[in-house]
Amino acid sequence: MTDRVLVLNCGSSSVKYRLYDGETVRDKGTVERIGEPGGGPADHASAVRQILDRLDLTGLGAVGHRVVHGGRRFSEPILIDDAVFAAIRELVPLAPLHNPANLTGIEVAREALPDVPQVAVFDTAFHHTLPEAAATYAVDREIARRYGIRRYGFHGTSHAYVSRRTAELLDRPYEALHTINLHLGNGASACAVAGGRSVATSMGMSPLEGLVMGTRSGDLDPTVIFHLRREAGMGVDEIDDLLNHRSGLLGLTGVNDMREVLERRAAGDPAATLAFDVYCRRITGYVGAYYALLGRVDAVTFTAGVGEHSAEVRATALAGLDRLGIAVDPARNSGHGDRVISPDGAEVTVCVVGTDEEREIARETRAVVEAHA
Repeated sequence: MTDRVLVLNCGSSSVKYRLYDGETVRDKGTVERIGEPGGGPADHASAVRQILDRLDLTGLGAVGHRVVHGGRRFSEPILIDDAVFAAIRELVPLAPLHNPANLTGIEVAREALPDVPQVAVFDTAFHHTLPEAAATYAVDREIARRYGIRRYGFHGTSHAYVSRRTAELLDRPYEALHTINLHLGNGASACAVAGGRSVATSMGMSPLEGLVMGTRSGDLDPTVIFHLRREAGMGVDEIDDLLNHRSGLLGLTGVNDMREVLERRAAGDPAATLAFDVYCRRITGYVGAYYALLGRVDAVTFTAGVGEHSAEVRATALAGLDRLGIAVDPARNSGHGDRVISPDGAEVTVCVVGTDEEREIARETRAVVEAHA
């Protein structure tokens, strides 16, 4: 058994780590503000070395690395060798903000722990089960093929964990359950899962598409980009920065934290009220669309920071869906922890489940290493 597993989750400006002994977390933490003046370590390599130096890695059986983009090549977790490392590097153009940091974490860990198996677990892998009709954009197919233009989907480890945990919570067979997951954090995505398989997801070629997020716009008419280029004289990089880092809740209210948006809304701030309405309306639309695609929905599950902690968002996002059998019980909605928040006898069970992407990465890492033992 590969009981002792280290998980490294290298983000664009932080590194989160978890050291597991079986299901028990022995050590954890996050190194933040990497590369920022007066902040943390100078770069990701320094941050990972700092983590490895402070941990007791005696008996370590494997290191699991979160890798954001696996393109079409990687449909499941994989042991990392030189060829896999090179292939991940080739995918950098699809995830220029994330894959380089992921690669640095892998490189440093391989150098420091040359005899320990290293496993790449991809955010996109869970969505390789998307039907072609769900993954295909209606653009020139030769251009799409040449440049890798298609829906890849993200938050895969979260959606895998949450859909499986929902089945456990309801004491239902995972392979028979139809769920709609709503991962609502600073990044946000919806996913329709049928029998453990992703069949629709809101994020697309990048994490920009779909729901309104903390700083990302979500769904947008592409003409907005052309209009800003022609009329405002904005360059490609400037528009990219606008839509990814200065839009969403931040663009509408000046803050990207839903807690502050809710406080301002309660105080009567019209900008916060509009932002909240836009945010929830987008979620409602995706729930309805995914209900239609699934044909039958057993559960709608909220997860991540906003999804787990905002009763107002949960209630408003699902308001008016009673005819679909979807409703929220106010008393249950105000509780805490993994739970059912729909009324007794509801046709569709509404759940709140805390996500644990690192635990999912550890689980998948163990499975890969043990399969190759």
